[in-house]
Amino acid sequence: MRRSAAVRRGKLPGTIAVFLSCGRNPTVLLLSREMKISFLLICLLVLTVTRDCTSERCDDWGEDTRKLTQAYDGEPVRLRCPLFEDYLKHNYSTAHSAGLTLMWYWTGKGKDLEEPINIRLPDNRISKDKDILWFRPALLNDTGNYTCMLRNTTFCLKIAFPFEVLKKDADSCVSINKAAEVVIFPLQDTALLTCPDTTGYYPTDVTPTVNWYMNCILVDGFVDRDPKGLSLQFINVLQKYEGNYTCIVSYDENGRPYNLTRTIYVKTIASHLQARPPVMITPNDKQTFEFIAGGELHIPCEVYFSYVNNSYTDIGWRINGKSEGDFTDQRVLVNESVTLDMGNPGAKTIKKELRIKNITPDELKHNYTCTAKNTLGVVSRQALVKEKVGTPRYITELACGLGATLFLVVCFVIVYHVYWLEMVLFYRAHFGTDETIGDGKEYDVYVSYARNAEEEEFVLVTLRGVLENEFGYKLCIFDRDSLPGGIITDETLSFIKKSRRLLVVISPSYVHQGTQALLEFKAGLDNMALQGNIQLILVEFKSVKNKEKVKELKLAQSVLSVIKWKGEKSKYPGGRFWKQLHVALPVKNTSSAKNSCSFHMIPQNLEFETEFSNNVTT
Repeated sequence: MRRSAAVRRGKLPGTIAVFLSCGRNPTVLLLSREMKISFLLICLLVLTVTRDCTSERCDDWGEDTRKLTQAYDGEPVRLRCPLFEDYLKHNYSTAHSAGLTLMWYWTGKGKDLEEPINIRLPDNRISKDKDILWFRPALLNDTGNYTCMLRNTTFCLKIAFPFEVLKKDADSCVSINKAAEVVIFPLQDTALLTCPDTTGYYPTDVTPTVNWYMNCILVDGFVDRDPKGLSLQFINVLQKYEGNYTCIVSYDENGRPYNLTRTIYVKTIASHLQARPPVMITPNDKQTFEFIAGGELHIPCEVYFSYVNNSYTDIGWRINGKSEGDFTDQRVLVNESVTLDMGNPGAKTIKKELRIKNITPDELKHNYTCTAKNTLGVVSRQALVKEKVGTPRYITELACGLGATLFLVVCFVIVYHVYWLEMVLFYRAHFGTDETIGDGKEYDVYVSYARNAEEEEFVLVTLRGVLENEFGYKLCIFDRDSLPGGIITDETLSFIKKSRRLLVVISPSYVHQGTQALLEFKAGLDNMALQGNIQLILVEFKSVKNKEKVKELKLAQSVLSVIKWKGEKSKYPGGRFWKQLHVALPVKNTSSAKNSCSFHMIPQNLEFETEFSNNVTT
């Protein structure tokens, strides 16, 4: 905006005509000679005010957040005005020669008022050098927005940018809040890592001390990495060398020590020797996709892309020549997923799946082509698609019938496995043939057991009470049924021949040599071997560890199933023990046998106790 004041003498004597122009509308003032001095004072005041109006108008380019500068507390920092980097064609020297002045302002963190920066501090901590604002060093309270303004009486331009001072994390050489520069090194290659942003901090004739750290661990004697001042030489880049590298530069200036901390993240990528054109995995010539009309079509396109420097990766579907961007049908969907190759950094597999809902027979005849490309090549392949013939109705019905049959068989097997004892007993009770008719046997079961108080109680009270009273069988117990004065051997053989089953109560006492129990057992085996008219039933009353003493018993246990007595759990006649024992006993049609599955407590009345005591006394 131009502002000027023109004064010319008027035609009338004793007056002065004044034309004062401010903006577009001039004002004419006619003054007398006597007011000459007053007019001149007013004119000077107006010129001063208009000059101030001009200075207040300034082109503000706002805040450039891309220029965020971060530094650590206690370290020197150089802030350069962004106007001379990206916004103006001229440098600071040219602007200064043209009469422009560079001024600095700042707004503290959490404040709204912009203040000029005091560069005349006693310790000279903040200073200005051309277009650079120096902090020696920067402190935490220096965080805020900084504005650099270039101006003169007719020109003004300013821009702001953020500056953040951070404190290093505890027990760390860096702060996780400070962004690290990323550099990319190819595997199995040589590379040079240079400590960034150190130029201009110290004179060229000063040699600083530089320490390199990897993930805040001092690099000292690392394999394939050689620190050389401001550079770190990678002799052979390996994937395990990927990580944060920090250089700490130490130097002295005017007798004061300073440190510069810079962090670079080294990222490894596949060697350029492994760069290849795209490799299409699916679809391929050996794969055919079959779909039923009216169903959903889904065809995957899977492509492997090796790492190629400065290359793009593109993959897409075409339907009858139309690309994905031209798909307008809402039924057509394309989903993409990416899987990184962890063993080959930078390489990846891209899978793009084409889906079409409610596919029609005509659409199954379309051309579906997947194309993938990078800077090294292009690969394109058509998916082989055809209509799937539906399954005939009779096959479906047959499959359902077979499935139902198989289901019933499985159910029957499960039921039989769980309830086979009950099923066998039910069959025997209603359809079984009585084995006792016409066989000439007097006893159903001959019981062989060791003669001690515990096993005599089990046989005379428990077994006898259930088998005779509940199941209706006739037991032969030598100590009860033999007559006094007879020969034990002869009577034992006679009783066994008259019995249909030989029930052996196995226990540790049973295997002792020379006992009557072993005589009964061997006599039963001989009768079974010679005549075959007696069957052996093994009941384990207590477990036997030294079975090798009686080879015949060991052989019998390996061939025959053993029914185990489990103490209190086996006392109920309806339990598994009695059901197994009942199945092993002869089929006998008696009224009492029909009640064999009834759940009654084992009778232990006075009659059994008295008879048991008499036998023990005898």
